[in-house]
This record gives sequence, C-alpha cells and structure tokens, in this order.
Amino acid sequence: MTAPSRPDRLLVLAPTRRAASETFIRANLEGLPFATTAFFGDERPLRSPWRLVYGSAILLSKLLTRLRCPWLATWPASWVTWALIHRCRPDAVLVEFGFEAVRVMEACAWTGVPLVVHFRGSDASASNRLGMLEERYRRLMRIASAVIVKSRPMADTLLDLGASADWLLISPSGANTALFEGSRPAAADPVLLAVGRFVEKKGPLHTIRSFAQLCHQSTASTPRLQLWMVGEGPLLAEAQALVQSLALTQQVRLLGVRSQVEVAALMREVRAFVQHSLVAADGDSEGSPVAVMEAQLSGLPVVATRHAGIPDVVLDGESGFLVDEGDETAMAAAMARVLNDPELAARLGDCGRRRVLAGFTVDHHLRQVSELLRKVIEASRR
Repeated sequence: MTAPSRPDRLLVLAPTRRAASETFIRANLEGLPFATTAFFGDERPLRSPWRLVYGSAILLSKLLTRLRCPWLATWPASWVTWALIHRCRPDAVLVEFGFEAVRVMEACAWTGVPLVVHFRGSDASASNRLGMLEERYRRLMRIASAVIVKSRPMADTLLDLGASADWLLISPSGANTALFEGSRPAAADPVLLAVGRFVEKKGPLHTIRSFAQLCHQSTASTPRLQLWMVGEGPLLAEAQALVQSLALTQQVRLLGVRSQVEVAALMREVRAFVQHSLVAADGDSEGSPVAVMEAQLSGLPVVATRHAGIPDVVLDGESGFLVDEGDETAMAAAMARVLNDPELAARLGDCGRRRVLAGFTVDHHLRQVSELLRKVIEASRR
C-alpha cells in the first residue's frame, strides 16, 4: 500500500490575532486546509521560547523602523524566521500585511521557501507605509512568490511596485454565512447601522453629518429616525461632540465595540447599512470592507461611497446606492430613499444577499487563497 502523503505545511506570520478587527486572520487560521503553525508579532509568552523570540524580534524591527532604518529593520525578524523555517519545515510562508512581510522576507530568500503576502488596506495605501517602505516593497515584490489583495486599486499599486500580474490574487475577505442572515428591512424601523473603527478612512463624521441633513429635511417621522454606530477609535470623542452640537443625542446611538454575533443581531433590527469610506489625508484607504459584505449577506441595502473595492460588491441602484467620497448631501438623499421606501429597501437587500452568496463569502475567499497557495507550493517543487 502507498503511504498517505502528508498535508502541506503552512507557516503563518501576522502582527496580531487578538484585535477585534482581525477576524479575517482568525478565519484563515481556522479555515485553510493546511497543517498550519502561526506566530504573532505582539505575543511574547515566557513559557514559549520560540514565540517569545519571534515577538521580541518583531518589536526590535518596529523600533528600527520608527528610527527610519527600514533596511536594518528587516534583519532581526528575518533571522528568527529563518530559524523557524528550519524548525517547522513549511512548504510555504503566508504573511499577513505588507509591513510585516518586509520584516521577515529575507528568510524566504535565504531558504527558498515560497512567500505569499496578504495585503489588507493601509499597508498598500497609507503614505506613512508606502513612502518609507517603497524600496523595501520593491524588494518584497522580487522575493514574493504571490500576492493577495482586497481590491483592484490595491492590485494596481502593487503592480506598479513590481508584483507579478500572473501571481496576484484579488480576493475580498468575505462574509460569514453562518452569522449574517435574516434581516427584514421592509419590516424594520427606520434605523441605519454603521459598523467600523472611528478612523478617518471610515468617514464616521461624514456619516453623522449626512444623517443630520436627513433629519433636518424630515418632518413628522424625524423622531423615529435613528443612526446606530458600532466601533471605537481616535475619532470617537470628536464624533460624540459632533452628535451633541447637532442636537442628535436622541437619535444617534454610539454603541462601542460589539462582537460579530452582536453585530449580526443588530443587522436584523435595522432598515439599512451605511458607510462613508474615503481616502484619508495620509492616503490610507479601504480594501474591500467586510462589514459591507456582511450587511449585504444579511439582506440589508447598503448606502456607501465609490471607494476602493466597494463598487465591486455594491451594485449602485441594484443592491444599494453609491455616492462620491465626501458628498454628504448625496449620502443624505440616498439614506432618505431607503428609509422612506421599505419595499425598495427589501428589493435592494435581497439583491445584495444573492450577490454576496454568489461570490463574496468567507468560503469563497478561503477557497481562492487555498488554490493560490497550492499553486505556489506545486510550482516550488518543479
């Protein structure tokens, strides 16, 4: 009898697995069909020497990067990763985020183990990343066997830096079909939901000001209109002050951080989902926001902006409404359309759910990433 072949081994390196926003990293670890070993840059447990050494090397790399020594910052983590590769003997290395990849990339060059880099958003857009790391990214594109991105604009950025078009995968992270379902926008109260960190590229202040325009234009139904906002971040205090100054404390609820289960439940209580994504002053932009896909999978219409990968997911006039970045008046008008016409909201939401089920679920993403990793591994064995 022929002995069964061992499963392909994957070494995953990522900045963190603890942040609430990093659900996609945990999904990859749980869903990819490989024998996976993972190390995280923010973990330094004393009882696990290899994790302690890796986390300490990443910490030193971060310090050297802040000191404007990006070339030198590559070496501490690369040496430790070289040792990890010899210890774990992976068939491929998957690194989450480009800024993490430049810290460890030389280890793959030294060992010949294929490197796949998963870019997520700010690592391929923000000027404080691209400006300082541009030459490091060009080196990374020469070392990497393949690159995964979230949207066409991200792909174009990395192609300009030298990525191979033949080994570049555009794959949104996808929504979880086990959680996001059951919204009934036609029966819901006129409530809008926004989910995301209170940072500039998510546009929380734009969303609040658009909602204020909507309320000021409404009449008898105004007291029933509500905006629920999930998340926290550096703009939260400014958002709270804005709500106060616009006299919207009875209509805007700032709900803080909620779990995915809680967010899914909130989506079953509202009429529509809103997100005013835009390019931040430092160039930071979205990839393809998971919350938008989750809302559509739930069956909600989406009001959002023509930004990054959002138009790939939301079909303007079919599964929601898209407006230009920064156009708060157009967003207020789009909000009014879904709030004033429950049947329209239901039709848009139904279209969005069918669209996400057809191509934007977590399972789609995991299958695409798995296929790419297998291709990379097979090519390395030839």
